[in-house]
Amino acid sequence: MSSDTRAAATIEEVAAAAGVSRSTVSRVVNGSTAVSPAALESVRRAIAELNYVPNRAARSLASRQTHAVALIVPEDTTRFFGDPFFAAIVSGINRRLSRSDYVLNLFIASDDPGDKTTSYLRSGSVDGAVVVSHHTSDTFLDRIASALPVVYGGRPPRLGPLDYYVDVDNLRGGKDAAAHLIAKGRRRIATITGSLTMAAGVDRLAGFREALAAEGLAEVAVEDGDFTTDGGMRAMERIVYSGVEFDGLFVASDLMAQGAVEVLRRTGRRVPEDVAVVGFDDSPIAVAVQPALTTMRQPSLQQGEQMAGVLLDLLAGRNPPHATILGTELVVRDST
Repeated sequence: MSSDTRAAATIEEVAAAAGVSRSTVSRVVNGSTAVSPAALESVRRAIAELNYVPNRAARSLASRQTHAVALIVPEDTTRFFGDPFFAAIVSGINRRLSRSDYVLNLFIASDDPGDKTTSYLRSGSVDGAVVVSHHTSDTFLDRIASALPVVYGGRPPRLGPLDYYVDVDNLRGGKDAAAHLIAKGRRRIATITGSLTMAAGVDRLAGFREALAAEGLAEVAVEDGDFTTDGGMRAMERIVYSGVEFDGLFVASDLMAQGAVEVLRRTGRRVPEDVAVVGFDDSPIAVAVQPALTTMRQPSLQQGEQMAGVLLDLLAGRNPPHATILGTELVVRDST
């Protein structure tokens, strides 16, 4: 039999090769210190020679750990796979987990009212979960959080005293975006918000309004674009066809800004000559749009890493901070 098709070595075979008992091999595999140095060396040599892979499922039954964590995304698949934000978040989570024994399971929960996902996660199938893109209506997350450690990407809409989350400073980001438009001499500034059922949408709008109020300016139009390209297009159309005059526009995501710029072009408005535009994310879309978008950079990759790190700390019995806030940065390009 070739080495490629040989049956996987068993713990009994490792024990026989090492000249020790099965229980001694089990103790070595599970990291116990109750093993003599000579036995430890023999077992390690046998494991290497036989290419033995411990049965994770069997070890989990003994330790009550799965060494798996869940990423829960309460969105539809089109949005998940179409938004570069999620790709960056997943990359960050995976980068941090790659330095641990944990694997990542993905749950896109939009087509499930929560019952199937909740039942599975509460059954002990994973040790903990990270959640991104959650809305006020996603009450099923409360049932998951009552059964296992959960870390949120972004401040939960219903923040509790025991919740853990990693967020970017959306308030400051919205404020800096509006301040940049004001510094460019724009005085009639509209905004397209993200979903206002999400803390990120609420906070970016609040920061935008703070910057305008500080200069004695009033917003000329506020429309919800739902953090999608199509939503940004529809919101921009509502603003344009309302007849309101505007010379500046803050859009709370690059995806929405992509749709908004298309509508501005189609209706004969030049960017930035007629309307200066600032987006939010600094995703690859920002440089694909013409003209290239001035935008607020948020560190999505780092946010994913931090989320996974906080969850690993919780699973290890450590005490991470309940709130981790990352900064944003203005990136100036051709749209302002």
